[in-house]
Amino acid sequence: MSAPQPLLNGLVLGESPRWHDNRLWFADWGTGEIVATDRAGKREVILNVASFPFSFDFLPTGHMLVVHTKDRVLLRRAPDGARDVHADLGAHADTRWHKLVVDGRGRAFVNGSDLIALVTPDGSLRTVATGLRSPNGMAVTPDNATLIVAERSARRLSAFEIADDGTLHNRRVWAPVDGKPAGICLDADGAVWAAVGRRCVRVREGGAVLDALVLDAECFACTLGGADNDTLFMLTTHWLGRERVDSMGRAGKVFTASTDSLRLARVDAVRCAA
Repeated sequence: MSAPQPLLNGLVLGESPRWHDNRLWFADWGTGEIVATDRAGKREVILNVASFPFSFDFLPTGHMLVVHTKDRVLLRRAPDGARDVHADLGAHADTRWHKLVVDGRGRAFVNGSDLIALVTPDGSLRTVATGLRSPNGMAVTPDNATLIVAERSARRLSAFEIADDGTLHNRRVWAPVDGKPAGICLDADGAVWAAVGRRCVRVREGGAVLDALVLDAECFACTLGGADNDTLFMLTTHWLGRERVDSMGRAGKVFTASTDSLRLARVDAVRCAA
């Protein structure tokens, strides 16, 4: 792979990258913004979110779902900018809601401190997994049959089979990880790219590391995209801890690396979450 190249500077803490509508979209937890940028680094603030943390993904309809951790709700934003509450997360469980991923059927999987909840397209909500250890980034396979989740404290990627009704079952360790995995995404070969410390690593089921990129700061999330789906986007920052986010300045960056040597799926056929 090519060496990582900076695309964008001036972030505080970039998270939840998504390739959508020919642009990279991401959340900046430090500024409370959802930002979209093109390949030239021209950025646009799409939405202000008064929460820390927060994350988002897109429904097949083009609507954006946003986990608003502070208000403990799942927001829905229409392409024309209209907003509504899609689900009341706080009424369902007393947990610190964090990340989400939307599958190809429009179902959202949202994780809390130790659980995963399913939100159906009509906004109904139920818990589908418990007992996780600091769940973070998630990804759904293109056939909507498997959910992979990064468990930071357990230093592993875990997998669940997804039943037709969205229930998760047959949990297994997908791969042990040398470090604490965060935001993840999938490629066409079924391998996972994971942000792990100051690296972004490509891991095969079972734990074999296929590729690794070393970065100059902690990597929080990654996703695949680009016009030909030949680019890995990685979000980094010099992390000082949650209590010192206001002191971090704007040292966060978006890096890119070409993946021409890998057989990658079209990103619109792969549901990724970071």
